Amino acid sequence: MQEPWMKKIVDEIRKEYGSVEIKKIGHNYYVYRVSSIYDKEKKRAKKISGEYIGRITMNGLEKKKPLPSPRSVFEYGNARILFLMAQEIIPDLQRLFPLHWKEIIAISITRTIMPVPIKYLESAWSKLYLSREIDASLSPNTISEKLRSIGSDWNSQREFYRMLIGKKSVIFLDLSSIFSYSENIRLAEKGYNKDHKGLRQINFALLFSDEPVMLKAMPGSIRDVKYFSSVLEEFDLSKCIIIMDRGFFSMENMEEMNRRGMRFIQPLRRNSKIIDYSIQLKESFVYRDRGIRYGIKSIGSFYLYLYEDVKMKGEEYSNLIEARVKGNKVKIDERRLGKISIISNMLMDGDKIYDLYKQREDIEQAFDGMKNELENDKTYLQDDDSLRGYFFIIFVSLYLYFRVMNIIKKAGLTKELSVNELLLELSRVYLQEYTDGKKTYTEIPERVENIISKLKVDILPKI
Repeated sequence: MQEPWMKKIVDEIRKEYGSVEIKKIGHNYYVYRVSSIYDKEKKRAKKISGEYIGRITMNGLEKKKPLPSPRSVFEYGNARILFLMAQEIIPDLQRLFPLHWKEIIAISITRTIMPVPIKYLESAWSKLYLSREIDASLSPNTISEKLRSIGSDWNSQREFYRMLIGKKSVIFLDLSSIFSYSENIRLAEKGYNKDHKGLRQINFALLFSDEPVMLKAMPGSIRDVKYFSSVLEEFDLSKCIIIMDRGFFSMENMEEMNRRGMRFIQPLRRNSKIIDYSIQLKESFVYRDRGIRYGIKSIGSFYLYLYEDVKMKGEEYSNLIEARVKGNKVKIDERRLGKISIISNMLMDGDKIYDLYKQREDIEQAFDGMKNELENDKTYLQDDDSLRGYFFIIFVSLYLYFRVMNIIKKAGLTKELSVNELLLELSRVYLQEYTDGKKTYTEIPERVENIISKLKVDILPKI
């Protein structure tokens, strides 16, 4: 019910705004636009409250104050989730790299969102609201200096990696390479590569679990077996199950791991003389809709696991027949078709060994993305220290990428979203900052809200 003194004021409001309604909330009176629609079920008009106009006072209508014009609009959601994923490692980065941790985080997050070349990093970083919270300098010259300083401090890098390794129970090892024509990078040496023999290359070694735990640039001439020995000297892997690449196989490596009390899984090349293709395949299981048969044989202190992927065998047989029909004289031991062989010092169910081995596919994905980024920035990597620093930044970026991937897996969204697709969706969450210091999120698409709710991560804190 309106107060008597309000009648004249309300009449003036209606002359200006048309249909309005007055709501009393507490001791105050508020004015809203009002309209109506016809309700077919109730067969009468239904009132619809609209825009808030202002508050009625003894002096008349006190109109609502318009929000000040936005000073800036920033991408928010994509950087926010990556920053949350970085929380576990930020304290260690602050301790080990007190002068550089801000740039490490800023570059890593920016490159994970969009792998832009170094010369565009400053611009890309400035579009993220996180750049308002972390004062990082990302000019090309500053980045070059930071990379050299970080790269020259292997002791801090190694301590950082050791802390990550110490938390894991399964570790994958792999080695890959990129080519370099820079005369200033001494790590670039002529080394073996199945596609480009004789070119100068840089090897890089990766230790991986459910996320990366170590990345190191190495001379291009180092082979897999020699690299493995150096890893054992620098990092304590005795508490982990080690999953190797085929290139690491040697009896010396296996004996050395046995001597150190380490557990390992070592896949073998099909032409390895240690494989016994006469093993009877009496057991079976299904892996990702593929039927797998297997058998196990004891070889001294090791166990040989022989697997047959039934679908792969059929495909390889088909290819072999097609080649022979076309007149190609293909000589092959047909017992090898569809076979995968693994040697280990652990005796366990064959499906568990196989599952651990197949998880290596994540490493291959990580290497592919890393190589593409390295190709973009070769011109900025003119010496060994800058290269090592760059590898450390790439490592942190990979770490964040796989932390997000694990969040997606945990939410059961792997069939709907990749990491890049999630970051793209979250880039549609913007934050507006006003001249009076206020902040608001822009309207968030319904699909993005649904994704955020399923992830169960605090991407939209109250502001």
